[in-house]
Amino acid sequence: MKGSYQIRALTPAEIETAVDWAAREGWNPGQSDAACFASVDPEGFWGGFLDGQMIACISVVNYRQAFSFLGFYIVAPEYRGQGYGYALWQKALEHAKGRVVGLDGVVDQQGNYRRSGFELAYRNIRFGGVPAGRPEASADFELSPLSVPAPELEALDARVFPAPRRTFWQQWLGAEEHHSFAAYQDGALAGFGTLRPCGSGCKIGPLVAVSRSAAEAVLARLLQELPAGQEVFLDVPEPHSAAVELARGLGLAPVFETARMYRGAAPQLETDLIFGVTSFELG
Repeated sequence: MKGSYQIRALTPAEIETAVDWAAREGWNPGQSDAACFASVDPEGFWGGFLDGQMIACISVVNYRQAFSFLGFYIVAPEYRGQGYGYALWQKALEHAKGRVVGLDGVVDQQGNYRRSGFELAYRNIRFGGVPAGRPEASADFELSPLSVPAPELEALDARVFPAPRRTFWQQWLGAEEHHSFAAYQDGALAGFGTLRPCGSGCKIGPLVAVSRSAAEAVLARLLQELPAGQEVFLDVPEPHSAAVELARGLGLAPVFETARMYRGAAPQLETDLIFGVTSFELG
């Protein structure tokens, strides 16, 4: 490494820059993601600065005392392979302070992550394209807008995410141009999801449901908010065959994949409820 290299937490404006870098890498984050991400753990976003210029970024966001999620690990191309990224990686991981850490990493980095103690849990596949059709919403479900993180939402979310995240939900559900809906069956929450605009098209994430029919009901309502001819992207756990089939049934095709990995004991999540991952950057 050459020059004066400083590692420190990012300011809100610098977090916006990290999101822009993620878009440049082709990860296609949502337009309102930065504010939602920063609300979770304002000290969880780090940058490496060479002679005062940010050349690398990473997030290690803490959720309570048991879990952290790592994302946004990017080094400017001209500074890769010189030790700047690894120094930032080591410093940022200290922020987790012994918590189990999860990440969704690009496949060609799996070896590096393994050397840092991460083990593969499963793959996620991003499906994308202009929907060729729209699922039919069963009359068994009542669809309602979601604007606040009600207890039943948090209870269902706890089955697919290893830590409470009320602060995140407060920001996420109120974010500009986020369209969030819930499906109820016989008065009980059966599923929920969000459609949000990205740099390219829109993403549906999360999409969580107790059954495929409930997922289809939420998906059908969300797609009513999708502008005609617009691309949509859905990130699904590869082991969840019903989610993969649902994405393919829309006429979407695989465009990207990540490796879900954990350092420490992998949490026991009900991945068969996950029809769409919230975010590759925050879990």
